[in-house]
Amino acid sequence: MIRELGLLGRRLLLPAVLLVGVMVLLGWLLTDVLAQSWFATTDADLNHEFVEERTNDLNTVSFLLSSLAATPVIIGLTLVTAATARLVWKRWHESIYVVYAVVGEVLIFLATTLLIDRQRPSVPQLDPAPPTSSFPSGHTAAAICFYGAAAAIIAWRTRTRWLRWTVIALAVAIPLLVGIARLYRGMHFPTDVTGGIVLGLAWFAVVTRLVLLAPIAVASDIAGKAKETISR
Repeated sequence: MIRELGLLGRRLLLPAVLLVGVMVLLGWLLTDVLAQSWFATTDADLNHEFVEERTNDLNTVSFLLSSLAATPVIIGLTLVTAATARLVWKRWHESIYVVYAVVGEVLIFLATTLLIDRQRPSVPQLDPAPPTSSFPSGHTAAAICFYGAAAAIIAWRTRTRWLRWTVIALAVAIPLLVGIARLYRGMHFPTDVTGGIVLGLAWFAVVTRLVLLAPIAVASDIAGKAKETISR
């Protein structure tokens, strides 16, 4: 496991650094180049429109949706998923994949927020504001990476079509709902959520290609299936 962990980690280092650069560039454009433009005004106006639509019921629903990507929830789900994958498939590869998906996203997010200091929307906020920058939305990015990775593992390993499409649908729906909930609760500008989507999708694609579908994983999977066939 340690050897595989190190090998895959080295593969991911350069894409992670490049993605930090892309996110910082996008953040700089929003906070500097476009800060006084009509684009920024429209961005902020959308937050006020969400505030006008608030109700007690929607406040509760948005809290529950936002909680799906809260840090303690994502950490707990990642640990449970990694442990379950190890027990079910008797190997570490799927566990390493989901851990790299989540931990890598968090590190790229933190690196971006250290270099980009964007204030949160000037509307009443329904959650305590964390000390990190408003850009990008960490909840949205984390939802894409965790739920996407979990869905990818299930879709890759199952032969049940309805289950495959169900988990894929959930992996698409949950991050979108989380992003809308964060907007509704006044925690991000729409462009912050968009930035979170860019970060989440980019990192999810990188980790899936270089970890889950890496030659070492494919070879191991083929060998495992061949062994099962022979044993029958």
